[in-house]
Amino acid sequence: MAAAPRSLCFCVVFHLSLISMAFSQDENQFIYNGFNGSRLHLDGLAKVLPNGLLQLTNISELKSGYGFHPYPFKFNTSSSQSLSFSTNFVFSLVPAVNNFGGNGMAFVFSPSLSFTKATPGSYLGLFNSSNNGKSTNHILAIELDTVESPEFEDIDGNHVGIDVNSLISNDSTAAAYFSDEEGKNKSLTLESGKPMQMWIDYNGAEKLLNVTLAPIRFPKPSRPLLSISIDLSDIFLDSMYVGFSAATGTRKSDHYILGWSFNRTGQAQDLDISKLPPPPPRRKTSKKQDPMMIVLVVVVVVMFIVVIGAIYIVRKKKYEEVYEDWEKEYGPHRISYKNLFKATKGFKDKEVIGQGGFGKVYKGVLPSSNEQIAIKRVTHDSGQGMKQFVAEIVSMGRLRHRNLVQLRGYCRRKGELLLVYDYMPNGSLDKILYGNMRPHLNWFQRIRILRGVACGLLYLHEEWEQVVLHRDIKPANVLLDADLNGKLGDFGLARLYDHGSNPQTTNLVGTVGYLAPELLRTGKATTSSDVFSFGAFMLEVACGRRPMELGDMDLVDWVIECWKKGSILDASDQRLEGLFVEEQMELVLKLGMFCSHPNPAIRPSMKQVMQYLDGDAKFPDISPDSNVIGAFTATNEASDIVVSFSSLFESSSSHTMSTIDSILISGR
Repeated sequence: MAAAPRSLCFCVVFHLSLISMAFSQDENQFIYNGFNGSRLHLDGLAKVLPNGLLQLTNISELKSGYGFHPYPFKFNTSSSQSLSFSTNFVFSLVPAVNNFGGNGMAFVFSPSLSFTKATPGSYLGLFNSSNNGKSTNHILAIELDTVESPEFEDIDGNHVGIDVNSLISNDSTAAAYFSDEEGKNKSLTLESGKPMQMWIDYNGAEKLLNVTLAPIRFPKPSRPLLSISIDLSDIFLDSMYVGFSAATGTRKSDHYILGWSFNRTGQAQDLDISKLPPPPPRRKTSKKQDPMMIVLVVVVVVMFIVVIGAIYIVRKKKYEEVYEDWEKEYGPHRISYKNLFKATKGFKDKEVIGQGGFGKVYKGVLPSSNEQIAIKRVTHDSGQGMKQFVAEIVSMGRLRHRNLVQLRGYCRRKGELLLVYDYMPNGSLDKILYGNMRPHLNWFQRIRILRGVACGLLYLHEEWEQVVLHRDIKPANVLLDADLNGKLGDFGLARLYDHGSNPQTTNLVGTVGYLAPELLRTGKATTSSDVFSFGAFMLEVACGRRPMELGDMDLVDWVIECWKKGSILDASDQRLEGLFVEEQMELVLKLGMFCSHPNPAIRPSMKQVMQYLDGDAKFPDISPDSNVIGAFTATNEASDIVVSFSSLFESSSSHTMSTIDSILISGR
């Protein structure tokens, strides 16, 4: 009779312990030191083995398994701090073939327990090809990936990654743990079959997610394996399930969970390692291998190599560049096409910020530094002149001036050349000058832009180690920084030559309306032809009209007409509404005419232009008589015009005025 009470006592204690375990699983936290008696939601291949192991998959091909806490946790996504959570679990991945398992598992937050449309294999039973990457997924996953999948940009076949709505990880790193004793990371092999422990902690106040990994009997390392700043309120819904997903492909593994602890409001309880079910046995390679298995493995390996090779070739072709031995010396100025491709999101049309006769201009962000850049794609002929052209591009990359857009470098690919510049947030001057910007550019801004471009041209012509001919000065090639300072850009047509020598260019390039008359005859660009373009540019900025417009009088003729009528200021841009310094406007209009003279010998140098603009040299008072008009409208240049303007330069340099025969007269 004494045995019966003892038996009854044992049963009572046993049931009380079960009741105690049940009550420990409250609405905010739970702990499973083994899964016997748990009420997890299981799907796919997942099951709880008699010894308490949660087995997510077996060695079936292309299958998935899921084990989730049966009830969703409530999150207040309007309060980031309420999204804090902590979890730790022990897992073991046992490959079907030693060192050749797959595909991996993930710890998952999901708004739903239904994964019927998800694909196994490399998608880990979470997504498929149509929804991978969509923000409507609202899924956070910490992946333990044992197969390198190039389509998801995996770093290797043994890594831990943080995934948001996609199998392309926000951050990932090779599996390892930090040894506090040795003070360094030590690598781990996920599919070794050995149990390992993972900790995942999220601090909603700091918006910081930490992932830590270690062998089972090691204490939690002081340094996490991954740590990223992320706002989960943008990802989570108010109600989220938490659990595990695992999948196999043609490569397969048993995926096990030995124990799991979770807390939505504070630090998760530590697992009792002594109470966990025994780890699964590691498979031993049989001494007698099945010949069919060997053939199958060989076929799979060969197919895998072929697929990887094909993907590699396709990816290499995608980023293929033209690279010749002579370019090695220009290495620092060469920028990889891959970086430019990523910077422009694949040269998407929405990244286009400009387009001209030589190609499109894209805005980009360098992935390595987050710096904004502008990339111009120029079609070119890769003939004998390419080496010289690249040499000049690289040389111009050494130009340094506050009023020049910095050329960072170049890239050659197939039939195009890509030129990389600093990005100018206010775009080109022509878009602002002729666009709907309100308010319009005022006179102070315009005169500052004119002076800045003139200063940059002076540097190119006289102050750098070589003479640089820009050959395409116009508002479309003047870019504005955040403070609307003018910077001369687009050196795609520029040419260099040594001081004291003659330029060898004979190709006629440039834009109609800005081309000096002698260029149309000889095709030979000089600093004087750049001055002519700058003169047209000055008149355009002051008058708000293009040099040549269909149906309208040419800009030079228009200014002369106003000048002849005795009011040259009438040629000024009407949008200025007379709000300008009259002496400055008159100087700019007359200096623009002076630079635009059809005779190159009469035009001033950029040094003289700067002297006039800065008031360091007195600009002579001139008025339009018939000879002046004839000089601007005639196709030939009379010798007396050359003599007269030469006299002008002599008199202006000595700050005295003399009578200028036939062309210039004193007074207004």
